Amino acid sequence: MAALVLPAGILVVLLLVAPMLLLFRISLNLFSPTEMMVEATTAANYLQAVRDPYYRQVLFTTLAVATGSTLLTLGLGFPAAYWLARMQGRAKSIFTILVMFPLLVGNVVRAAGWLALLGNGGAINAALLGLGLIVAPLPLLYNAGAVVAGIVAVVLPYMILTLSAVIEGIPRQAEEAASNLGAAPMTVFRRVVLPLALPGVVAGSVLVFVLCMNTYASAVLLGGPQFKMMAPAVYDQFVRGNNWPFGAALAFILLAFTLVLTVVGSAVLGRRYRR
Repeated sequence: MAALVLPAGILVVLLLVAPMLLLFRISLNLFSPTEMMVEATTAANYLQAVRDPYYRQVLFTTLAVATGSTLLTLGLGFPAAYWLARMQGRAKSIFTILVMFPLLVGNVVRAAGWLALLGNGGAINAALLGLGLIVAPLPLLYNAGAVVAGIVAVVLPYMILTLSAVIEGIPRQAEEAASNLGAAPMTVFRRVVLPLALPGVVAGSVLVFVLCMNTYASAVLLGGPQFKMMAPAVYDQFVRGNNWPFGAALAFILLAFTLVLTVVGSAVLGRRYRR
């Protein structure tokens, strides 16, 4: 068994662990405008990121957008996942493919579609202007709402597929028994379906939250230059500012917050499931 796992373990070390260790070492160096990077062993970059109000605000914005997007995705995805899980026959295969189809399109292409939909000359504003409901285009782009919409469109299939796989394992007889005993539909959902589907809620929420925390294309294209999240901030430091040590520090701060919040959230939901 160990021999079968060894190749995958070596691949993970080479492609994930080793680059992360190198990036961490870079984060401990110092930035020099002339030499770009001076070898050192200091936490100055981390302290600078924590003390700077600008990057604290960027981190707070990232957390708020990721949390809101995850909750919205869960709210939209659960009914669709339940409906998909209870389907039978060929129709289920067709709708499963339709759910997966957006995953075949790149994030940049999908963000460009939102630009065509939400822009001042986009489909929504054009329709509202044509109907005479507004006299000037609505500012639908370059704000948090546009970013959340773009992110949810990207991660919603992951939530639906994860929840659907778990809901399929819930016996339909359990819901029918609760209904026969006089439980209302919402009571059946709250007391039967939701507790049994909680492992899927945890898995789907963790996956979606991680993706939301690290979103780039939606934040840049739909949020505009004034809307800052952590992933674009890391990119700016590496590519535009050539400040690799500080960019690496920001990347590890993003990683740390993502891991901590993911572990804490999973533990809280898991404890509730066990109860």
